[in-house]
Amino acid sequence: MMTTPQNMQILCFGGQDWWYHNRGHVDIQLMRRYARTGRVLYVNSIVMQRPKLSQGRRFVQKLVRKGRSIVRGLRKVEDNFWVYSPVSLPLHHRDWSRALNTAAVKTQVVCAEKLLRLKNPIVWIVCPAACDVALRLRHSRFVYLKTDAYELYPNVETEVVREYDRRLKETADLTLFVSRELYEQEAAECRRAFFLDHGVDYDRFAAPATDGEIAAEMKAVKRPIVGYFGSLDGHTVDYGLIDRLTDLLPDMSFVFIGKVYGDDPAFACKRNVRMLGQKDYEQIPHYGRLFDVAIMPWNQTLWIQRCNPIKLKEYLALGKPVVSTPFNELQSYHDVVYTALTAEDFAQRIREALAEDCPEKIAARRKKVAKCTWDNRAQTVLAQLFGHETQGQGG
Repeated sequence: MMTTPQNMQILCFGGQDWWYHNRGHVDIQLMRRYARTGRVLYVNSIVMQRPKLSQGRRFVQKLVRKGRSIVRGLRKVEDNFWVYSPVSLPLHHRDWSRALNTAAVKTQVVCAEKLLRLKNPIVWIVCPAACDVALRLRHSRFVYLKTDAYELYPNVETEVVREYDRRLKETADLTLFVSRELYEQEAAECRRAFFLDHGVDYDRFAAPATDGEIAAEMKAVKRPIVGYFGSLDGHTVDYGLIDRLTDLLPDMSFVFIGKVYGDDPAFACKRNVRMLGQKDYEQIPHYGRLFDVAIMPWNQTLWIQRCNPIKLKEYLALGKPVVSTPFNELQSYHDVVYTALTAEDFAQRIREALAEDCPEKIAARRKKVAKCTWDNRAQTVLAQLFGHETQGQGG
């Protein structure tokens, strides 16, 4: 049972938009738990990427989506949990606009704080673009949760984001890392650093399936099913690898659950591919339970080498065989994950995973992540933040 300080107040500048993104992300998972005995104001992600008119329809879609998020105003979405999207401009590269933007966002957030009677809350920041605002707010403690190397993200002002990151690490009472690679490289740059790791909603993903939960869209899909859930974009996912895999394994069905960013990939129209789109977080396990093999076909980039995808633990909690391209965070999971670099090797690992799957392997995968719950992670952070003794680093 997680224990939290009574009446704890948190203002979190999130890395996601509550209304449009996957609510399985680390910041939302932690805030939901802290809201059980405290009060949380979750500020949807401040736009960090430069606007690109050349994106045409995609640019318009992003603009409309952000506008809809803003007009929702301050909303209570769960007990003790409020969500807010302030008006902000993605012009971090211009000094005059940064100053204007900071003043405007701060005014909006302070008004929201007053409406919710938040006084000197713990300020959390996940999106570096909120740096200027967050550092100007009154707070009892300041936490920086670094999930990714955002300076490597496409279409951002690299040097500006690096400066945000540097200031946050030097200022925060506690900087949390979920990537061991980033922790080992940057801990010395922080006022105080801690490797948390990601967690998993274990009970949700490990629960047995019931007939009523079987996704109707999956009932007609031919088995074996090779599945993936999560966002699909060319920055992280190796579209070429998937395209080749679907040709190498024509006897298998490939199912993708998640929002596609940009144009549909070429493999989307193949006969053995099903693109089922984005689903609510609560529905994801219902689809995942019908996978025969789960995959993580990542690009081999510096961004990927410094990441730690939450879906890894979710796949393992489901008990599914996992085949992935290699990345640094997998060093602790070689006993439960198959790795491959080329399409041909990847296809072979999928066949091996299917042939070798058994109840003992399913149990071993689940055991690997059974103690990595979000409740555990949330309690670990509080122990660090309030000075209690901890056992190890994140479990």
